[in-house]
Amino acid sequence: MATDRWGAGKAGRSPPRVALVGQPNSGKSTLFNAIVGYRAVASNFPGTTVEALRGRANVGGRRVEVVDLPGTYSLLGGDLAERVTREFLLSGDVDAVIQVADASLLGRSLELTLELAELGIPMVVCLNMADEAEHKGIKIDRERLEGILGVPVVLTVATRGVGLRELSAALSQACPARPPSYPPEIEAALKNLEKLGISSRALALQLLLGAPLEGMAAELKEEVERIRRGLSVQGEDLALLLADHRNLLASRIFREAVKVERGRVGWRERLDDLLMHPLLAYPFLLLTLFLLFWLTFWIGGSLEGLLSPALAGLSEAVRAALGEGGWAQFLAGALDGLLAGIGIALPYLLPFYLLLALLEDSGYLPRIGFLLDGLMHRIGLHGKSVIPLLLGYGCSVPAVLATRILEDERDRYVTAALSVLIPCAARTVVIFGLVGRFLGPVAAFALYLGNILVVGLAGRVLRRFLPGLGAGLILEIPPYRVPTLRTLLGKTWLRLRDFLKIAGPLLIISSAFLELFRALGWEVWLNRLTLFLTWPLGLPPQAGVPLIFGVLRKELSLVLLTQAFGTTDLGSVLTTGQLLVFTVFVIFYIPCMATLGALWREMGLRRTVFVLLGTTGLALFLGLVSRLFATLAL
Repeated sequence: MATDRWGAGKAGRSPPRVALVGQPNSGKSTLFNAIVGYRAVASNFPGTTVEALRGRANVGGRRVEVVDLPGTYSLLGGDLAERVTREFLLSGDVDAVIQVADASLLGRSLELTLELAELGIPMVVCLNMADEAEHKGIKIDRERLEGILGVPVVLTVATRGVGLRELSAALSQACPARPPSYPPEIEAALKNLEKLGISSRALALQLLLGAPLEGMAAELKEEVERIRRGLSVQGEDLALLLADHRNLLASRIFREAVKVERGRVGWRERLDDLLMHPLLAYPFLLLTLFLLFWLTFWIGGSLEGLLSPALAGLSEAVRAALGEGGWAQFLAGALDGLLAGIGIALPYLLPFYLLLALLEDSGYLPRIGFLLDGLMHRIGLHGKSVIPLLLGYGCSVPAVLATRILEDERDRYVTAALSVLIPCAARTVVIFGLVGRFLGPVAAFALYLGNILVVGLAGRVLRRFLPGLGAGLILEIPPYRVPTLRTLLGKTWLRLRDFLKIAGPLLIISSAFLELFRALGWEVWLNRLTLFLTWPLGLPPQAGVPLIFGVLRKELSLVLLTQAFGTTDLGSVLTTGQLLVFTVFVIFYIPCMATLGALWREMGLRRTVFVLLGTTGLALFLGLVSRLFATLAL
């Protein structure tokens, strides 16, 4: 194995930059969190990382910047997330690479190893999930693999911190891997490109495959095109030829360094016989989702009962301390908004995030995606679109960003438009704070089932206006894992911290503005401006201002509703039908500002405006239907 060590960052950059590269669901984000501290939401679910995440840590005795890149099966991948990885690696701003490979799927991972070797960047191969490989009967000769690849190879189990010290030590010995040798005519073309000053083997391969030549001198472009045309393999698909060659090399390396024995059949395999059964899987899925909502309601209601008296006492104490002046009441109103937000939102967010993390890390969430794909395929919504939709139950912003895993632009747009209809955690607060609290968890669960139906029907409508053939679902099903308490709590805290960081200031500012509007007498006029919504929906005029501020964050609509009526017991001032109508409208109307920003960045202004108008129209229609239902049935 070569020993030329990588030094300080290129071009005097400090600290050096280390990139984590690997296929989806190989454990990159888990390893990233283990190295730099819990900064990313890592899931036992492919496709959750779609942007580069950065952090700093002491690794191998030096301070380095660690970058977690989106998962990619190949550097030639076509979706947006894979392009982020490819462009970052080809930028020249990477000092070392840690390839995170699923040890239980090593044969497939070695093809990416050979592609990374072409970059000429010092690297370490981290064979993660070594315990899963052992469970499958896969015995890896680490030293033999090191000798073949020419780089350090480390076995790890990132979820338990196994092998992290060895990985840290190996990073100091990182060196370029031996690139694969291709047929003579391709090697000759690569040497000719090198003579033209294109020293990067990976970039040369990209140019041979027809990569854009922007910024290149005209004479150099002509030479590159001449070399491409001169390839004797021109009659074949060069990309396919290279992939086939790497596949053969990877298979040969696997046979030399790995021994496969009979794997163990344990509880995980037997569990899948039940959870993925063609008939029994769906009743169990409904039971799991119902338990998720019932536990969220039960735990959230209990926490709210404990928090509310303490927060009410704190509010009264602050009001007494501030006195009766105008500014005092203004400040007290702003504080009331923050305390109301904490008292209403946090009790439901805490159990919801914790249970969502449990579904993610156990490996059941991608199985839900597989099962839902079978159902949604019948109503026109299918393919990898299921992944962003599932992520939408946590937050709409990462759901919109996750559409980058879709290759087709039309599929990305349709999926992004549908993902904003999914009730995110913020809307979950509204659902449980109104329908769940005053109508019961069964009614809240029925809203979620109804939402799935609406999303499916909306998918059929959008696909009729935007025709095309959606790709079928190819979803990697990860193994079941027993989540660690540290990981569950870390992920829950990360999401709650984001809520406090973003929603906290908005709660204060919104409540302060509400107090200001009251003092100036503007509240009445604002409520009148929203009569075109509240009047047909049968809502009191006081619901107008909360709906306006709900565009900033969906929880604000509920928090400010309690302030507009001066009570948290909304069941005493709103009828059952009004509670239902308000909740349904909030679920579907204009996405929050952060989501609109993500849509604008990913889809453009025109399509964002279409989503804005479409969701508002849909919300108004469903609100009217809910009002009719409430009139007839409640």
